[in-house]
Amino acid sequence: MTRFPFVDFISFLAYRAAMLDLPPPAVGISPALPPRDRATMLTSLAHLMRLPNQSGTFLLMLPTLWALVLAFHGRPPLTLVLIFAVGSFIMRTAGVIMNDLADRSLDRHVERTRMRPLASGAVTIQQALLLLVLLLAGAIALLLLLNPLAIMLSPVAVLLAALYPFAKRVLSLPQAVLGIAFGWGVIMAWAAATTHLSLSSWLLYAATICWAIAYDTIYALQDRHDDLRIGVKSSAILFGRYVWIAVASCLTTMLLLLGLTGWMNELNVAFYGALAAIGGFLTVQVMALRKNIDPSTAFRLFQHHVWIGAAVLAGIWIGCV
Repeated sequence: MTRFPFVDFISFLAYRAAMLDLPPPAVGISPALPPRDRATMLTSLAHLMRLPNQSGTFLLMLPTLWALVLAFHGRPPLTLVLIFAVGSFIMRTAGVIMNDLADRSLDRHVERTRMRPLASGAVTIQQALLLLVLLLAGAIALLLLLNPLAIMLSPVAVLLAALYPFAKRVLSLPQAVLGIAFGWGVIMAWAAATTHLSLSSWLLYAATICWAIAYDTIYALQDRHDDLRIGVKSSAILFGRYVWIAVASCLTTMLLLLGLTGWMNELNVAFYGALAAIGGFLTVQVMALRKNIDPSTAFRLFQHHVWIGAAVLAGIWIGCV
């Protein structure tokens, strides 16, 4: 039987994260949990998987579709589109479970995350690990439908997804690790489409990294005060009152890289018109960051990036026509 060492590695890593900071058993209380209502358990698992909020899935999926549309000059095979769409859902879900396993002791001290299923005890560590293994098995099944180069690149994606939750403990810019992880889907999609990696694929990858740093910095503004209190690092803390400049720099670089990629692939003028419109929208968003914003506003601005990614996809497709 074929072995997939990276699955063993992730299972071990998640297990070690789960063993950290376990509360001691209460004296005189039976360790057996009361029977759980099935509907309540399914609801808790849905929240663990972030099913009510799929922004992260779209942010992971859209750059892969940029790569597929560009590599196939506007006509990607439906099979590959479906593989990367479903794969994005699976890997984003696996990623948030790994994140919650690693962060559950920290999540209890953050207002926005203290009621997450693992932090609150609504889902056990064993249940989360079982779900994680099932998701990774599904990812492997999809992976086997791709060409050898894409399969060879896949362990990097899983490794990056596993490392991200720990980056915020040691790096002042953990959003860069998220960008590197999310952007790797571009590399895999290009490899699946062309069986080689060209300069265009790396330019799209770099654009995705810049984009992810920008939108995840905005996302991190929701927790800046709690992160400072518990010692978690983020780009929102690193850049402080200059967050708007940092976000503007990342987004400007993203647009320049996308423009260069379009020029190298001879996209028509409609693509550059789309980039100009996107740039105007992003300028308004950056201006909003010049003043202090509340968590709900930060989350709304973050969610706008799903539409920004969709607009880039539409621009690439129109530019290929």
